[in-house]
Amino acid sequence: MKGTMKVAMMNEPGRFDFEEKPIPEVKPGYVLVKLDYVGICGSDMHLFRHGFIGESYVTEPMVLGHEPAGTVAEVGEGVTDLKVGDRVAVEPGIPDWTCDFCKSGRYNLCPNVYFYASLPVVEGCFAEYIAHPANLCYKLPDNVSTLEGALMEPMAVGMHAAIQSGIKVGSKAVVIGAGCIGLVTMLAIKSMGVREIIVVDIVKNRLERALELGASEIVDASACDPVQRVLELTGGGAEYVFETAGTETTIFQTGKMVRRGGTITLIGYTSDGTAKMNVNWIIDNEVTIKTVFRYRNIYPTIIEAVSKGMIPLKEIASDIYDFSDIQRAMDHSIDNKDKVTKCVVRINPDAE
Repeated sequence: MKGTMKVAMMNEPGRFDFEEKPIPEVKPGYVLVKLDYVGICGSDMHLFRHGFIGESYVTEPMVLGHEPAGTVAEVGEGVTDLKVGDRVAVEPGIPDWTCDFCKSGRYNLCPNVYFYASLPVVEGCFAEYIAHPANLCYKLPDNVSTLEGALMEPMAVGMHAAIQSGIKVGSKAVVIGAGCIGLVTMLAIKSMGVREIIVVDIVKNRLERALELGASEIVDASACDPVQRVLELTGGGAEYVFETAGTETTIFQTGKMVRRGGTITLIGYTSDGTAKMNVNWIIDNEVTIKTVFRYRNIYPTIIEAVSKGMIPLKEIASDIYDFSDIQRAMDHSIDNKDKVTKCVVRINPDAE
């Protein structure tokens, strides 16, 4: 497709400039997707506000955004399972498919992955079109919107966490942190038949949201000893503890909330990359520690779950802004983290 498209370019941290760029060329095996919605992730906010994440710094103009969904506008040579007009959720990481991790199915660990808006990659999805491998674009059923399609990316993290943990029906689970990732983790666990889910946070409106979405109990860690309260509610500790807040305090608390022989799943990143844990107790009680990095082989599962009504994914979108208001969308998300569960940018003004 010839022509130009509008792109929200971050030419310096804290500021978007709209620029006209050529519509991407569609290579064999790729499709051109006209984007409807793109979610704002925590990493987008950090890069926008600070200009770095971890030890990686923004050194050139960058397009943020890696939670896209839209409609196929053109198909490349060799693509047979998608056609123009299909609505798709886009998995934003492109592995090399040749390394040992890819060959074993663990492509989320591919060292050569090209992941949108993840440095050193400066190409992202806050644009009207992207060209993407067809095998990483998943057709949405008629009853799943492209808004929900854009929410598949964070939902995939939560589902991967649930699967990694090995959680079973009838288990007792604790989710620490009621931000977006904490809530999608809770939704994933709930969709797998777990009914006793305790959510811990220090922000009241986040806890109220967790209750609305199906938490069986909430613990306000600002008003009580959360460890003691969890032990009371679980009769001595939960079989599964999921940590999504990424603070030194909450990571240490996982080892106090888990029961003997239980499993801790770490999802949240810490600010400096380190944390303390009560290692001796964890060893003595054969506690299993699992970790989560992005996701793999998940999108078809969650698309089906959303289609069948098992996951009320649309409820995660707390704020929606038009593409023309992307500066305000990002500022609002950063300045109101306690109130915003997930802000989504409507790229296509005609998107439902």
